[in-house]
Amino acid sequence: MLRKTQLFLFLVPLSLLFLSSCTKTKHETGFYFWKTVFQLDTVESRSLKEIDAKSIYVRIMDIDFDPSGVQAVPISPITFSQPVPKEQQLIPVVFVNQRIFVEMDSLQIRGLANKIVPFVTAKIQQAGKEKFTELQLDCDWTKTSRDKFFYLLTYLQQLPALKDVVVSSTLRLHQVKNTVTSGIPPVKKAMLMCYNMGNLRQFGNQNSILNQQDLKTYLSGTLRNYPMEMDIALPLFQWFVVFRNNNYIGISKHINEEDLKDSSLFTHNPNTNLYILTKDLPKANLKEGDVIRFESINQEELLQTAKFLKGELKGKEHRIIFYHLDQATLANHGNAELQKIIAAF
Repeated sequence: MLRKTQLFLFLVPLSLLFLSSCTKTKHETGFYFWKTVFQLDTVESRSLKEIDAKSIYVRIMDIDFDPSGVQAVPISPITFSQPVPKEQQLIPVVFVNQRIFVEMDSLQIRGLANKIVPFVTAKIQQAGKEKFTELQLDCDWTKTSRDKFFYLLTYLQQLPALKDVVVSSTLRLHQVKNTVTSGIPPVKKAMLMCYNMGNLRQFGNQNSILNQQDLKTYLSGTLRNYPMEMDIALPLFQWFVVFRNNNYIGISKHINEEDLKDSSLFTHNPNTNLYILTKDLPKANLKEGDVIRFESINQEELLQTAKFLKGELKGKEHRIIFYHLDQATLANHGNAELQKIIAAF
């Protein structure tokens, strides 16, 4: 009888250990919404439902210079043609161009903060929500703009109107690795943007949206030690990067994959993502000889990213947010695919 009791006492903790090791952390999911009019179609609504999205990070406005280049003002603020669904939390996002801080002093930064809050609050009400629990500031700060952006973050958290609101910041890969020059933002949580990591403007056949080698170079051994709660943003988008005489001239919004497949328009450089225009294309303001670099993301790359991040984050709980909620973007990434990527975490 004693041996059976001892065996039972041995097996119980062992089974509990096994069960706990099999327990999988369930991460919250959501989307960024990065358009100027909030109106969901059937595809977008279905995606929210099928991946059980809890949050929509809605870009409220950009903050940049007015045409005179003197005053920082709201640029292209969002309009809500319909309310944000009651099933999703609305998290407002304000993109701040870091160049506005060049001439700003602390008084002007406080003035900016006191303009941001009522503007965002009014937009939240337009969206049919009574309140918001998080305000995210998106800024690719540099060494020269860092201190002023951090001051803006700090001051916002002191405002009575944001007493019950978490102020968060986006975080680029280089800012995780180079904390000596980039600093650590004075917030409780950040959104790690796992995209736009390469040199967009450099001619070549690289993919500047997502690159596994860059991901590992910046984050291996550094992400796990970053002293902040971290959410993860993953890319779903694609774009068409245009070069003329090997010089970057922009991203075209007037061509698509079907255009690239048209042999009367483009010649494909074999084994690359480069396409050469064989004649002028007035509808896209492109000229014969222009080179298009088509950058996109496939499921395998996103799965590799998820598995790598899982290892670096060591089971920490975090939101997984896809960029972004858009019918054309979702057409390339089905809901079953998104569910597999979420499961990989």
